[in-house]
Amino acid sequence: QVDLVESGGGSVQVGGSLRLSCAASGYTYSTNCMGWFRQGPGKEREAVASIYRGENRTYYADSAKGRFTISQDNAKNTVYLQMNSLKPEDTAMYYCAAEPVGCLSLNHEDYKYWGQGTQVTVSS
Repeated sequence: QVDLVESGGGSVQVGGSLRLSCAASGYTYSTNCMGWFRQGPGKEREAVASIYRGENRTYYADSAKGRFTISQDNAKNTVYLQMNSLKPEDTAMYYCAAEPVGCLSLNHEDYKYWGQGTQVTVSS
């Protein structure tokens, strides 16, 4: 069993920054590959970034490249998503996920475990 708890969401103005956290517990194997996804109002869930923690390799969706950074703290078993230069279109519920079929996958259907999400709202 894997538990994922997101935090760090909130309301910011355009151009602002937020750092999301995803605290993981459970099998090390299951949390070796993790990802961040988001779902805006009336939209489908979409990928943001993924990380292969064992090698600290990362992969980003085009919408996140250059603005978002996924990272980890092994001591805290936590994965982060640093979001800079936020735009109104970044408004969404952000979820972290674990144990994909293929590591670094950006397909939400590949992930087995999900957190409950944290809301990010960007206003102009």
